[in-house]
Amino acid sequence: MSSHSDDSGDEDDETASPADKSELHSTIKSLSLKLDDLSTCNDLIAKHGAALQRSLSELDSLKIPYESSEKLKVVNERATLFRITSNAMINACKDFLELAETHSRKWQRALQYEQEQRIHLEETIEQLAKQHNSLERAFRSAPGRATNPTKSFSEGDLLTPKGEDSEEDEDTEYFDAMEDSTSFITVITEAKEDRKAEGGTTGSVDWTSSDNVLDGASLVPKGPPKVKRRVRIPDKPNYSLNLWSIMKNCIGRELSKIPMPVNFNEPLSMLQRLTEDLEYHHLLDKAVHCTSSVEQMCLVAAFSVSSYSTTVHRIAKPFNPMLGETFELDRLDDMGLRSLCEQVSHHPPSAAHYVFSKHGWSLWQEITISSKFRGKYLSIMPLGAIHLEFQASGNHYVWRKSTSTVHNIIVGKLWIDQTGDIEIVNHKTKDRCQLKFLPYSYFSKEVARKVTGVVSDSQGKAHYVLSGSWDEQMECAKIVQSSPSSPGSDGKQKTVYQTLPAKLLWKKYPLPENAENMYYFSELALTLNEHEEGVAPTDSRLRPDQRLMEKGHWDEANTEKQRLEEKQRVSRRRRLEACSRGCGTEEEKEADVYVPLWFEKRLDPLTGETACMYKGGYWEAKERQDWHMCPNIF
Repeated sequence: MSSHSDDSGDEDDETASPADKSELHSTIKSLSLKLDDLSTCNDLIAKHGAALQRSLSELDSLKIPYESSEKLKVVNERATLFRITSNAMINACKDFLELAETHSRKWQRALQYEQEQRIHLEETIEQLAKQHNSLERAFRSAPGRATNPTKSFSEGDLLTPKGEDSEEDEDTEYFDAMEDSTSFITVITEAKEDRKAEGGTTGSVDWTSSDNVLDGASLVPKGPPKVKRRVRIPDKPNYSLNLWSIMKNCIGRELSKIPMPVNFNEPLSMLQRLTEDLEYHHLLDKAVHCTSSVEQMCLVAAFSVSSYSTTVHRIAKPFNPMLGETFELDRLDDMGLRSLCEQVSHHPPSAAHYVFSKHGWSLWQEITISSKFRGKYLSIMPLGAIHLEFQASGNHYVWRKSTSTVHNIIVGKLWIDQTGDIEIVNHKTKDRCQLKFLPYSYFSKEVARKVTGVVSDSQGKAHYVLSGSWDEQMECAKIVQSSPSSPGSDGKQKTVYQTLPAKLLWKKYPLPENAENMYYFSELALTLNEHEEGVAPTDSRLRPDQRLMEKGHWDEANTEKQRLEEKQRVSRRRRLEACSRGCGTEEEKEADVYVPLWFEKRLDPLTGETACMYKGGYWEAKERQDWHMCPNIF
């Protein structure tokens, strides 16, 4: 069982491997041999007991003195008691032997039946998935069915819809949206026109002059980089491995507790994936200059959506960081920011992140990844609040990430979707933004991977409508008037927003050339694992199994991964043994004895939760190149 531990090596695998089955048969064989030994002992006791009784009877018939006769009588009585007890034990052993032999055959038959049923169930599930996939393809290719019908803006969609050119792969799986896709209707009006507003009249609305910051939000100044960064990594080797063969035994379990070879990983750690959220940091740099908090909210919302754009093709699993592993991104020169991540908990896996920007904002979060394999799809739920604060205005935004789902685990092409609602709250002004990530559905008329949202102030008045897709772009449109619509056929009433023409907030960067052979890494992702001098000895760039995988040496990477996991198991056992206080579960014990190096637990006054926050000292240690306090984890 210990050979099937998770990435971090602390949980025994509960699934039966071939080694487990061999061990079970070996145990049954050993028990049978022990029963044979017991039967032999039974025969010997009976034989020697009978001989002892005969010898005592012969002594009784001899003429001996009176005292000796009395002693011999006592010995004879004790021998008789021993014979009675031995006979009782022999009879009990016989009963046990017969019962064990009977039930042993029953157990073997039951075990064989369970094994056959399990194999049959696996084959049935796989066959059902293939039939489901075939039915979907047949439905999509049915004659007379329109593909991707075009839409107008009247259903809350402010983007140019993806037309017939955006055909999906035939192996893609689709799901119906669980509820009505939009709760409002948008009508575009002219930029300058007197209109009736909700509370009366409004004068001429000048979209371009009042929102000049938003006007150039999507434009990114691209100057020559001061440090030349790499633009490619070695191509991904073509190893064939069946994901279902590994995950079929893990339905309902935590993903972090599923043993995975590096073949299903990408050569980046979870800490580096968190840092990738900063790829579109320019949105926050622009937001610093907003004088209106609702305008600023539009840019913050676009930034929160942009963090998902790199996931559309990234179905590989990042490396689970070792406890105490760190990752720094020191890019003050070109990006104007410094970022630090540290793995602060092992079970559940949790990472703390802090970013400081010289442009006047800071971001921090502690994200715990909760994931479950559900049979045909995999759910990944990031838990924890993300904080963003602008120093000049004091505006403090808080939001949480949505759920990611990986589909077609059994058969077909793997694809990822983002679903759920995100609420962004400005705790200073009480402005809110409600974002809805719509489930990807072939049967829906909506644009694929669509995101909609409304920005409202503390009074609940809507100011902007947001629309786009999390894998392409986001736009916003200023609301000039809102009114309720008449109930539809389903009896639901939607709000009608009259808006000015939409403006582009964010657009995804094109992927680098040959990205499909480089794990679909973005331009920033390609640089994250690039070797840098002066980083902490716990930095992800120095992790040997990850480096070997990036170079294409996957067999050596798997061997090194097992070594690191065993090293972490030993360290964890030592910590738990050293825990002298009476803690509860092992996770509570570990949380009690392990102290992060660069972060500390504090009570978050806004969320009421305890979270790890940066306590300082890392960049000063880097400047001195003093890393004596860092643990040896690699």
